Amino acid sequence: MTTATGLDGVPRLATRYRPARAVPWAALVAVAYAVAQLALVVPHLGLGWDETVYVSQVDPHRPAAWFSAPRSRGISFLAAPVLAATGSTTVLRVVLALLSAGALYAAYRVWRPLLGTRRTALASLLFAGLWTTLLYGPQAMPNLWVALSSVAAAGWFLRAVRLRERRRVPLLGLGVMVATATSFRFSDGVWLALPLLAACALVPARRRLAPALGVVAGLVAGSAEWIAEAYVRWGGVGARLHVSSATEGGMGLHWAAGLAWRSVDGPLLCRPCHARLDHPGLALWWPALPVLALAACAVAWRTRRVAVTVLPVACAAALSVPYLLLIDYSAPRFLLPAYALLAVPLATLAADGVRAVGRPRQRAVAVALAVVALVLHLGTQAVVLGRNVADARATAGQYRTAANDLHRLGLAAPCLVSGEHAPPIGYYTGCASANVSGNNRDTSVPALLRRAAREPSAALARTRSGPPHYARTWTPHRLPGTGLTAYLPARHG
Repeated sequence: MTTATGLDGVPRLATRYRPARAVPWAALVAVAYAVAQLALVVPHLGLGWDETVYVSQVDPHRPAAWFSAPRSRGISFLAAPVLAATGSTTVLRVVLALLSAGALYAAYRVWRPLLGTRRTALASLLFAGLWTTLLYGPQAMPNLWVALSSVAAAGWFLRAVRLRERRRVPLLGLGVMVATATSFRFSDGVWLALPLLAACALVPARRRLAPALGVVAGLVAGSAEWIAEAYVRWGGVGARLHVSSATEGGMGLHWAAGLAWRSVDGPLLCRPCHARLDHPGLALWWPALPVLALAACAVAWRTRRVAVTVLPVACAAALSVPYLLLIDYSAPRFLLPAYALLAVPLATLAADGVRAVGRPRQRAVAVALAVVALVLHLGTQAVVLGRNVADARATAGQYRTAANDLHRLGLAAPCLVSGEHAPPIGYYTGCASANVSGNNRDTSVPALLRRAAREPSAALARTRSGPPHYARTWTPHRLPGTGLTAYLPARHG
């Protein structure tokens, strides 16, 4: 505070002007995302099937489950420091929830110079409010991390080609984010790189090479471990891709958009996909996405903000191709990268729509209607989240129940579990897992029988289907509450 002299010559106190501090909307969204995970998901969720596979690779207290050809190890590396310190699933969940909230903020923060503060915050809210985003935030699964890496990569690309911005940091960010996405899912990294490389052709020649090199360098760095493992375990990249295709049920032209639509609210894995959409009203946002994305592109063309709208739409479309056109099953998490990218143009479209309303009173009404629509959408997502959390909790509970029964039957490490649900139940039991058929086939019948002769073993099958063919002479033991029967060799029976 300072003194000043008025026109009448009398000294007066003058207050130094301080601009109002901007509300950190994006940070508030990230905090809300973390709180929602910690309250609605973390306390209720055990490890799921795929999680046990990823976590077992770096868990010092469990044998590693079979790591199939399509998988990448990025999420295992992310979870490794936590598992080295503790075997607590709750601690792992809390750490991943906090990390995912920080990553949400960081990924969309890249877009703030391109969109502005409020549009960026709205984009992050649109993505964070989806039930899949909330459910997979604290899980050791790769899809959310691919999504956030893709958002950041697209933003860094656009900043790298802008004439008025220093390029070193954006180029480094571009390469790192492409590498990160690729390390979490090799195939998704490749699909992400395609539209980014295509966009380089639209950049002035003198600014084209550096972004292209950044994308290629990131792709190479992120895929190095996957490629090295391809040669060590399968004999080469081509062989691994062939096995990956077989594991996915035969990659080829399949119209899976209908499957994705029917499973948009669950189940968590629709394979084979016979799900029905029981409440279509809760999922109307899904078929509206492509319509809104096209509308955003049309508005962007008129307002000359083409790049910041078309690039995320193109990346979202590319990342959707394998899950909508090339496989014959679906899971809601598969499209998380597309949702994360489409949130950017949809937030811009919403903001432009409100600003297009000229009169203040009408604009206030438009804002109120938009807020009501957003709240209703978030509410429906919360309902779907609760249902899927309950289903996931029940499934993990069955795994734990089966593991406890196997312990009572005498299985203790070192031991072997094979057959139905072998990877997750083996993980909960502390045993190795093996299968002689199906997508997780990793051994032969003679090899499995030799191992079963040396250590406690159990073959699992659905109670109504009878024993696996290699365990017909083994002693059956019902596992109540699971729908499974465990078959043990006579000396363990």
